[in-house]
Amino acid sequence: MTEREEKFEKMLTDIQQNYADVAKKMEKLKEEGKTKSATYCQLMGTKMNYQNMLSLYKIYGLLDD
Repeated sequence: MTEREEKFEKMLTDIQQNYADVAKKMEKLKEEGKTKSATYCQLMGTKMNYQNMLSLYKIYGLLDD
């Protein structure tokens, strides 16, 4: 595997982990009834960005199902 491929794989792994972490934080806030908080809204934006990146990887065939 080339250095570039290794960097791509690390980036993909980090994005997937960050997406999961954000989703977990959002779920906790939801359970606490804080879905209208600024933190929840910021996390929603972050989650959407990560989801968009993962969707692009999938569209280009770079993400396993």
